[in-house]
Amino acid sequence: MEKLEAVFDHIASRVNVNIKPMGIDVKPILQNAIPRERHLLYYAFYALTTDHPLSFRFKNSNLAGSYFLGKTMVDRSVLYKSDIRGDELKRKGDIVEFNGVKTKLFYDEVIRIMNSFLVKTLVHNNSKNSEMPEVFRILNTVAMHFSNIHGTTTEGVYLGPFSTADLSVLHNCVVGDFAYVQAGEVSREIIEPGRVWIKAENLFEFNYIFPEGVVEQYVKLDENGQITGKLIEYVDETKEDFVPVYSTICPEPLENIPESSYVSPYAVIKGRCEIGENALIVQRAHIENSVIGRGANAQENCYIKNSVFEGNNVTAHGGKVIHTRNGKNVFVGFNSFIHGTEDAPIVIGRDSIVMPHTIIDAQEPIKVPENSAIWGYVTKQADLDTHCISLDELAKSTGELTIGNLTFTGDGNAFVQAFRHRIEHIREENGAYYNGMDKTRGHAQKTQDACFNILQPFQSGPEMGMYPTMAIGEQFA
Repeated sequence: MEKLEAVFDHIASRVNVNIKPMGIDVKPILQNAIPRERHLLYYAFYALTTDHPLSFRFKNSNLAGSYFLGKTMVDRSVLYKSDIRGDELKRKGDIVEFNGVKTKLFYDEVIRIMNSFLVKTLVHNNSKNSEMPEVFRILNTVAMHFSNIHGTTTEGVYLGPFSTADLSVLHNCVVGDFAYVQAGEVSREIIEPGRVWIKAENLFEFNYIFPEGVVEQYVKLDENGQITGKLIEYVDETKEDFVPVYSTICPEPLENIPESSYVSPYAVIKGRCEIGENALIVQRAHIENSVIGRGANAQENCYIKNSVFEGNNVTAHGGKVIHTRNGKNVFVGFNSFIHGTEDAPIVIGRDSIVMPHTIIDAQEPIKVPENSAIWGYVTKQADLDTHCISLDELAKSTGELTIGNLTFTGDGNAFVQAFRHRIEHIREENGAYYNGMDKTRGHAQKTQDACFNILQPFQSGPEMGMYPTMAIGEQFA
């Protein structure tokens, strides 16, 4: 595997040029994060649909177990079980607006990955970079297990495990374990582990830091690239359920799925489950003994067990929901861990927002009121006093609000409306409101006829573990 090792060394040196002065050396992490023999075991696959531009090119990369949809360019990157989902990329002719100035796109947007290491990482949405709106750039980035790159242009960036970079432009930054950042353009910033930071310039800023010692219980990456904690333990418990799904090129289609809904053949549906109309369950989601109501969705790396979604629920990438009843229109943010038990169930009232990277690890029954925002670390009902607020009350805030470890400054109404608008947009994009008309079609309807190209690496010789230079579809502009 000489050439595969050379790719690892090349990526480490490129990223370290920018990141090492900030205290992170990625070389030992890359050396140990993935057992090399697994790069031979997993095929990559590219989804083909008539609704998405067909164009995929890669060169001398290892794509082990990765999923691609939409227009993508990959160079000397190692992608290990990552999801590169380009179904919301901008299209040729679209009008986009930056800082009040509108511009027309000359060609379809492309996800551009180069010299990067992405392991079990989700890449989705479209670029928010005004300098080059047709290109969703990843470039020299190391993204660790179950991190999310969502609408975020990165450059020399390190993303810790279970972290999220969302709707921003990041230049040479470090995003710590289980940290979430949505703060516009950020340069040479270190986002500490467990920080949830949401900022809109001149409008509002949301800052929450998990109590000392909490994040390490749920996710911790050591200097040798090994992850420990409750989140990875929970994921590992279900790992074997995915083996049959990925052991065949054409998994058997599921029965009793409404015509208006889509369940990926690369998702796990286990036990007694009900799937409502206009529902969307994508690849690498794991659903067990649960009800997924009309218009609800489970995105990549979501785990839903012994739970009920009453309808129009959004569970963002990496959300985990166990022994929970979600009322209608509940949003569960990125990588949140909503962990009830049979003796300590969780009920989340309708129209509520579970903020990204929230941990509710119930030691007793917990009930979240309707129309609430909840965040941070919650284990009992009394914790809601410092981790939950009515959305109507938050909307009235105009100055500085401090609740426990949360500090919120600025226009509360703008914050609430921004979240509600975004959640509504997600429902529309996912096809939750499909009524038979073409204009209401979303991902649940557009992905139904997807077929998959299977890509395998060389199995011997100096190229072992690598892929030949290959292009699928039309030529890139």
